[in-house]
Amino acid sequence: MKTVTWSQALAWRMRRQYLDPVGGVSAPDVVRRLAGVQAQVASAAELAVAVRRPPGAGAGEVGRGLWEDRSLVKTWAMRGTLHVLPAAEAPAYLALCATVRTWEKPSWQRAFGATPADLEAIASAAASALAGGAELTREELTAAIVAETGSGHLAEVLGSGWGTLLKPLAWWGMLCHGPSRGNLVTFAAPEHAVPGWSGPPSVEDAARTVITAFLGAHGPATAEAFDAWTMRGTSRKKDVRSWFAAAEDLLAEVEVEGVAMYVLREHLDELLDTAPTRAVRMLGGFDQYVLGAGTKAAYLIPPGHRAKVSRAAGWISPVVLYEGRVAGVWEAGDGGVTVTPFEDIPAAALDEEIARLRDLLAT
Repeated sequence: MKTVTWSQALAWRMRRQYLDPVGGVSAPDVVRRLAGVQAQVASAAELAVAVRRPPGAGAGEVGRGLWEDRSLVKTWAMRGTLHVLPAAEAPAYLALCATVRTWEKPSWQRAFGATPADLEAIASAAASALAGGAELTREELTAAIVAETGSGHLAEVLGSGWGTLLKPLAWWGMLCHGPSRGNLVTFAAPEHAVPGWSGPPSVEDAARTVITAFLGAHGPATAEAFDAWTMRGTSRKKDVRSWFAAAEDLLAEVEVEGVAMYVLREHLDELLDTAPTRAVRMLGGFDQYVLGAGTKAAYLIPPGHRAKVSRAAGWISPVVLYEGRVAGVWEAGDGGVTVTPFEDIPAAALDEEIARLRDLLAT
């Protein structure tokens, strides 16, 4: 088995993720390369794309991909969080998310007061409400579901665990986000909102698509790391094994400082030839570079500083990368950009990156 160091592996990830060097591709291509962009905070998704594109590439590219050319789709996906995904591959991501079937667990049913039969009723009513290309707000969709089912019980559960109850519909490919109506979120049916939308692929085909995308940006990685990235490690172990078996012909193994990991076979030689990087890069909150590895990855984030990156209520801080590692965090305020380093970072390179970031934030 070939061996590489984490310095090499992180340099390779930075190259693959258009961080060193910065890429010259479109916003949808960045989203595709990153295997999606988390979009709980819309501005964070825009910044994740902007830091990977040349100066002057333009602002609002994610929004245009979502609502103008429809090359992107926004929906609940990995880890149950909102993501922007490439529209052509989105059904594969959703199909893998759906395999977790949390709604069948008694603990989930007790927590949210809904049964699988309730979800089926909600899904059927939502499909009717969103037929023909309708784009409905939360309140409008809830009212339509209650009117269709005539169920006071569903009115009650939708009023309390509303977002959680719609996530399975998103994973089933029945619902996605539509364009905002003022400050109100809307929802639509992907088959009407996204040109060329396809039904869910087989789980085996979905696994090949998503594993290829994940390892193409976040490899080398273990199957456990992939499971943590998809659904927080809650997938059945036999399912994860079967997914990697379905993609076996695409994979090679490499040893990273004593740990066997997967990389795409087509990328192995490039990874072995990668030299460590000295680049300094500043990334926004919830960036895929951090989320793909997970904040528990000690090779990326010093364990003593993890609490500064992974904060309360699931907040992931903006970070400074040096040599591919998280070497500090930063925040923007009225006084400019403030960096809290974890180690010595070359001052000239950091100043240059702060200036680049200020220009991006201004747009």
